[in-house]
Amino acid sequence: MTAHTLPDGRPLPLLTGAERPMLESWLDYHRATLEMKCRGLEDAQVRLASAEPSALTLLGLVQHLAEVERNWFQRVVGGLDLPSVFEEPTGYALDPRRGLDEAVAVWRGEIAHGRELCAGRSLDATGRITDGPMAGIEVSLRWVFIHLIEEYARHNGHADILRERIDGVTGI
Repeated sequence: MTAHTLPDGRPLPLLTGAERPMLESWLDYHRATLEMKCRGLEDAQVRLASAEPSALTLLGLVQHLAEVERNWFQRVVGGLDLPSVFEEPTGYALDPRRGLDEAVAVWRGEIAHGRELCAGRSLDATGRITDGPMAGIEVSLRWVFIHLIEEYARHNGHADILRERIDGVTGI
């Protein structure tokens, strides 16, 4: 099966084929969408909040999704006991010393760790949710992929609104 890309460079998710490659391709599409929403922006722009009273920023979304990647793939699926990636568990808090390039590099590293950990695991392999109201509940790798696709899709909607506020660019 030949991989296709959209005119903006994002990978086109698989439209046919086996379940695992399809789930992975949709997650990769959403990851690429987040990265595209941040492309070409300066540090001050990715720190611009959406609208008061919200403090949501593109930089905060990148950091948050690094935390999400670590939590679901390494902690839940892999069973690893790891600290938060950044100084607070949600990833939304901004550190004036950390810019977009650093946050994106950390986020990409978390993606790579998750891919390594999941390689060779069945979609039916299970892990346990580590905290929150669902702590201790068993979930499959399939569920984690579906959840992350949903998580990215929701946050990419936020990213679209943030980017439009910054410079008028729309569309995902």
